[in-house]
Amino acid sequence: MTLTGIGVLLIGIAFLILAIFLANTLQHMAGMLKGVEKTVDRLPDQLDDVMKETGVLISESNNTLADVNEKMKQLTPFFEMAGDMGDATRKLSSSLVDMTETMKNKTEEASGISGKNNLGGLYGSFALGYYLLQKGRRAKSEGASKDGQ
Repeated sequence: MTLTGIGVLLIGIAFLILAIFLANTLQHMAGMLKGVEKTVDRLPDQLDDVMKETGVLISESNNTLADVNEKMKQLTPFFEMAGDMGDATRKLSSSLVDMTETMKNKTEEASGISGKNNLGGLYGSFALGYYLLQKGRRAKSEGASKDGQ
């Protein structure tokens, strides 16, 4: 056997080993493709189930949304009433703030005038006298009504 024959024999053995390796790999790949085929065959049935469940879910969601919309329509007048009450309360409180501010300013002015003229004691005396007069009249009218019975 010559060197050329030995080289051809080595190339043939290498080709045989390569062919065996490729055949083994192709066998594994064929097994994987059979598994994929089984999965793909079952896919339409699974998709039908998923689509049915999705349809039921969408239908239930629509029913729930319609129910929520109906309840919101029923509650809308209450929200409008609460808003109107809030506006009225805000207007009233702003009016009270304005009135309080005006009275404060007038009281400060009167206090300044009475302090300037030293009339605080005089006004206090008149107020006390008026109070005692009213109290006396009230006591007299109550005594008269008790005697009349």
